Amino acid sequence: MNIYEKSYTVESEPIDSVFSHWQRTDSHLAWDCLFVLPFWLKTWWDHSGKTNGLYLLSIRHEGRTIGIAPLQRKDNIVRFIGDENVCDYLDFIVAPQESAKFYRILLEYLKQDGVKRLELTSVRQDSSVMTTLLPAAERAGCRNSYEVGDRSFELTLPGSWDEYLAILSGKERHEVRRKFRRLYEAGRIDYRRVDDAFSVKKEMETFLELFRSNRSDKAEFMDDRMVAFFKELAESLNKVGILKLFFLDLDERPVAGTLCFNYHSTMYLYNNGYDNRFNSLSVGLLGKLLSIKESIQSGIRTYDFLKGAEVYKRRLGGQPVKLYRCQIELI
Repeated sequence: MNIYEKSYTVESEPIDSVFSHWQRTDSHLAWDCLFVLPFWLKTWWDHSGKTNGLYLLSIRHEGRTIGIAPLQRKDNIVRFIGDENVCDYLDFIVAPQESAKFYRILLEYLKQDGVKRLELTSVRQDSSVMTTLLPAAERAGCRNSYEVGDRSFELTLPGSWDEYLAILSGKERHEVRRKFRRLYEAGRIDYRRVDDAFSVKKEMETFLELFRSNRSDKAEFMDDRMVAFFKELAESLNKVGILKLFFLDLDERPVAGTLCFNYHSTMYLYNNGYDNRFNSLSVGLLGKLLSIKESIQSGIRTYDFLKGAEVYKRRLGGQPVKLYRCQIELI
């Protein structure tokens, strides 16, 4: 559909189309947000979407895509594809130099198409929603509101493990060393990464077992639908080298598993589980610490603890990043 300016078009696309945009070597789109990568959008839609209508829009200028709006629609309200249970934060996929134009045209299109409200949850303070869409909406006469909904925590990684320990408080540094000493006194320790396709498929079962046995609320969350989502997501992201599945073994027995994603030099701590029988050895916390150590040794610049205000994130050096809930009334 032509709109706003003759050289720009807005097109509705099927969910699989995002893969072709991702694969284009001449694309200027910024795939900055892990949770809107094609693999994530497709997997979520197949397992949890379809209750609303797909509203995936691309805006093109002279045949070149300048942005993608990964949305779903119910009646006259649109939201991001994804949900807060499995997508820690979300954003649009935009060519940075074209972001102002993209949002101006998108808002005009949505108005003409009968959309009355955008409800955009879990967007970072540095997202294009906050930096570009909200100002564009205000200029277009829309009524905006937003509030802090949650917080994510990030850690800028130093060059060595010793430098990382120096970041921690004296008390926390002492505790980390004490916990590691007790762990290594308990038996033979191995920390391993699983990344070949066959092993990922097999070891995701191990991870999910640790996850479900950890707490009753985790077991309730990990129903059959969520198990299928986690398995498919892990296998898809492993194919493109993003998955980092770690296990802490004690005497050849997995006692903690950490599900991480390495993307754009950031290690994302997505989820973890551990065997409660070894809780006295702090295996859950030490599994996370070993993933930080692995990240430092791999030259990764940022460690993202992701959403949630668990105390350990601050204790391990995480700094808060605000996540907003935004609402735009298209009046």
